[in-house]
Amino acid sequence: MAQAKKAAHSRKTTSRKTARRKAGGSASRRTPSRKAAKRASPKRWSQRVTRESDALDLKCGVFTLTSPKKIAASLKRSAEHSSRRKTGAYRSALSMLTFYINRAGKTLPKTQRNRLERAKVELKRAFGRE
Repeated sequence: MAQAKKAAHSRKTTSRKTARRKAGGSASRRTPSRKAAKRASPKRWSQRVTRESDALDLKCGVFTLTSPKKIAASLKRSAEHSSRRKTGAYRSALSMLTFYINRAGKTLPKTQRNRLERAKVELKRAFGRE
């Protein structure tokens, strides 16, 4: 009787293992197609945030201006006139500038990075937070 229980138990376990292997095998075949679909999706979410952010209504090409003072002045003007921002004007302007610098990462040229870092200082001056 004990052998019959063991035999029945081993049959159940075997069928479960087989079922798991079948399910696992088919799932692993589907994984690459999911990754391929992920790669095909657009990766420009940071561009969309810069364009459609709730923080500011930015002037087009503000981060490519040549003068840190002009960048700071444009960010200040945008922050003060924006009706969609959720916090103070200074904080919104500075966070958008920092966001742009961080998202550009290593691809941002050193001269442009320095210009944007100087724009942070100019932004502090413009808001009287020096």
